[in-house]
Formats: sequence, C-alpha cells, structure tokens
Amino acid sequence: MSKVILITGTSTGLGISIAVQAAEAGHKVYATMRNLSKRDALDAAAAKAGVTLEVLPLDVQKTATINAAVETIIRNEGRIDVLINNAGVGYVRSTEQASEEDSEWVMDVNFLGVVRCTKAVMPHMRKQRSGHVLTVSSVGGLVGQPFNEIYCAAKFAVEGFTESLATYVTPNFGIHFTAVEPGGIASEFATNVLKQVGETGGMLDDEYLPILQKYIGGAEDRQGGSDIYQTADEVAAIIMECVAAEVPPIRRRTSKWAEEFTSLKTGLDPDGTKQRDRVFEQFLS
Repeated sequence: MSKVILITGTSTGLGISIAVQAAEAGHKVYATMRNLSKRDALDAAAAKAGVTLEVLPLDVQKTATINAAVETIIRNEGRIDVLINNAGVGYVRSTEQASEEDSEWVMDVNFLGVVRCTKAVMPHMRKQRSGHVLTVSSVGGLVGQPFNEIYCAAKFAVEGFTESLATYVTPNFGIHFTAVEPGGIASEFATNVLKQVGETGGMLDDEYLPILQKYIGGAEDRQGGSDIYQTADEVAAIIMECVAAEVPPIRRRTSKWAEEFTSLKTGLDPDGTKQRDRVFEQFLS
C-alpha cells in the first residue's frame, strides 16, 4: 500500500537513499532539508532512478519550519503515514574539550530535532489511529564509545524517547515507533565527523591527544574495508523493510556487525518488544 512519507535530512548520504528507495517502492515522498540550495544531489539521484519527489524546506532546529512542512503535507495529502527522522550530526570530542555551545548543538539536532518533528506529526497520526515514526539512531545509542560521549548521549536520549512512546502511544493509538541502529555508514556523514574535528579546533595538544589519534586512525582504517561500514543504500533498504512491516520493531540493527557489537545489551530482547510489554504490564495493564 502506498504511504505518505516525510523524511528529514535528505540533502546527502542516507537521506537521499531513503527518499529514492521510498519513491521506488511506490510511496508519496516528501523529502526535506534545511537549505534547498543543497538539493542538487537529491534531484540527480531521483532523476537517475526515474522517480518523483516533493521537496520542502525543513530545519529540525526551527519549529516553525517543521510545522509549515507538516501543514503543507496535510493540506496536499490529508495524512502522514510515516515520519523518518534522519537529520543528524556527528561529534568527536572529549567532554573536557567540548564547548557548551557544541554540546547544545549536538543535543538539539540529534535529539530535540527528533522530538520537534515527532510532536508535529503525532496529532495527525493520532487522529488517523495509525502511523509510524522511525528514527535513525545508531549503535552509539546503545553502547557508549570513546570521544563520542556527547553524540552517544543524544542517541541514548533518542532510544529512551522511542522506547517510552512505544509503551503507551502504540497500544492506545496505533502509532508505531522504531529506532534504526546502524554501525558505520560509508557516506559524507562519516567523512564529516572527521572533518568536524578540524573545524572545531583540531586535535588539541593535551593528554587526550595520543588517545584521540589512535581513535581517529582506527576510524580511517575501518572506512577502508571493515565490515563495520555499510553503504547508505544498504541501510536505507533495512529502513524500508521496517516501513513495510505490518508490526514494526521498536529497535532494528542494520548489519551483522551491529548485532554482534550490541549483543550484550540486546541479546535477551533484540527488537525491544519484550521490554515494552513488561513496562506496559507494570504501569498500564
């Protein structure tokens, strides 16, 4: 069945792959980005695939732009079936080195941006008694990693937000929630994380320097052929499986590596439904 899908962060990488694959699957896709002057790559990918996309401005840090995009879709289509929260930023910096402004930025884009977009679509989905909010999280939302504590904190927040909504909104209003947890994606996102270190002061000459050099050197090596990294198309294909599922999972890793890496935390409840059911029974049954 064709669905009306709103996707954030579609100017590069994974967002482009999701938008194109969703359109190829026959869905009506509203692809959004903060700056429409950066839509060339999306337009080129859509033209190559022979699909049509509706492109709207949406900045996940600005509620007015989110509401405007949602209102446009409701006016045009009368419904929103799926929200895919894809917009996000990476950040590599120790807590001691991270500025307060940078920390607020990472949390605002990666977590509060998800909250804003989800809040905007929920009244319409609740009225429909159906819908699916799918958020691109990370294995970093389950397992803390060196020099990624600010980023991981934002993704941990996304996981808690998703899991909590699933405990009461899903059984009462039929809206499903999914956190998709890739490992690494071999796209501009991974490249930009390394670039961002340089743009926010570079590798500072302190006691963390040799540890950070080891971490970044390993990250660069892993991009060269490790099974940690998937292509954006591979991750998008998993996301489309979740969109098509009659009963979507609450959590979904996107690779064998991601499953193994997080297995100590997910082994007893891989898709999150057992914990959701336990919480529901504890508080709402």
